[in-house]
Amino acid sequence: QPEVGKPMRNCYSLPGPDFTYGMYLHKRDGGVAEAIGHWDSVKAKPHVRILPRDFVTMGRMAVGEGCTTAREFALYYKFKDIRCKDEGILRYGCKIPPGMTFGRPARPSTPFFDLMQHRYKELWMESQRARTVVQHVVKKKISDVRGNRTTFLRTHPPPPKEESFWHPQRFEKVWTPH
Repeated sequence: QPEVGKPMRNCYSLPGPDFTYGMYLHKRDGGVAEAIGHWDSVKAKPHVRILPRDFVTMGRMAVGEGCTTAREFALYYKFKDIRCKDEGILRYGCKIPPGMTFGRPARPSTPFFDLMQHRYKELWMESQRARTVVQHVVKKKISDVRGNRTTFLRTHPPPPKEESFWHPQRFEKVWTPH
């Protein structure tokens, strides 16, 4: 029976203080002093990257050589192995060209004379004036009422129809009492 207000204890007895949890290795590694004093350094192997084949260039050169069938193209590809050029200069620890700089280029300096003369304010004012003119033109175009058929007929009335006194011949033979 568990005690009142306390959780039930598990049935396992824990090992003594000399017990080591996990796997014990019988090898002496020297501890911290050995780790600090003698670093295991690994020499980097040169990474040889095989670039993919450039089939576009090989196909162009094969056509220049006079290849026309698939078999001729396959033989040409077998004997002329052209690889793509490496665009990534800095990929995989390649050497950096001597004149190359990193980062974004610096902005050109702002001319101080233009600041003193408030030239940027004037340019902004001109752009605002042009913008308001464009807005007025667009507003005027939108405010124009689009004409429909009724307004067109009010402004351009159709010509009056001329009354024709001609009747078909069959109606002329009709007997009428006098």
